[in-house]
Amino acid sequence: MEKRQYTVRKPAPKQSQSDMVFGTQSVIETLRSGKEIERLFLQRELGFSEIEKLAKEKGVPFQRVPIEKLNRITRKNHQGAIAFVSQIQYMPLHNVLTQVYEDGKTPLLLLLDRITDVRNFGAIARTAECAGVQAIIVPTKGGAQINADAMKTSSGALNFLPVCREPNLYETLLYLRNSGLQIIACTEKTEKSLYDIDFAVPTVIIMGSEEDGISKEFIQLADSGARIPLTGQVESLNVSVASSIVLYEAVRQRLTKV
Repeated sequence: MEKRQYTVRKPAPKQSQSDMVFGTQSVIETLRSGKEIERLFLQRELGFSEIEKLAKEKGVPFQRVPIEKLNRITRKNHQGAIAFVSQIQYMPLHNVLTQVYEDGKTPLLLLLDRITDVRNFGAIARTAECAGVQAIIVPTKGGAQINADAMKTSSGALNFLPVCREPNLYETLLYLRNSGLQIIACTEKTEKSLYDIDFAVPTVIIMGSEEDGISKEFIQLADSGARIPLTGQVESLNVSVASSIVLYEAVRQRLTKV
């Protein structure tokens, strides 16, 4: 029988002009200022040694792209360099986790594997904040841009919920396991029901891409999978809806054991 995935296909979101900085010197000064850069696009054929050096120093992801892509983003004189400033300040995962333990709380973290739709991301963040999740973990590359649309969809939750941007999610999961957290992959590639998982212990929940679910290596690394029972004719749930179901099962269990 074909396995179900919590997936949904969405068109690529439009970039917000208010988040955008373009032009060589403007991008350089933005990088120097210490502002969080969400995305950085550089024209493939041109040399940007200073921008690339600053981006690497700051841990800012950048991508070499053809001029046609830059022209689709803006018709203004971008000089081959366009950056998008993040709406939030990313937090170091180690600091967040240390604070959770120091506060005497039981960690409940949410790791998003290649979720790219900004509205899905915003909706997930809203639920996560309401459910008491202490941090959302996203990849440096391949995740949703945290722009004005994401902020709006989160209804302000992203102003309160720490977001940690990590370059290697596999190593991040290993770090969390070594820090005492169990790894739960929300996937249909398991026979274990969501309701058979103990979420009252320190936990990181993985939710997967809208397109193809959780990466195989993360499923293999997980301590357990968790399947949401589906009894209707539709073969999948929107990832933000699936996240809500999983998180509030964790809330239910934790309230019961208080």
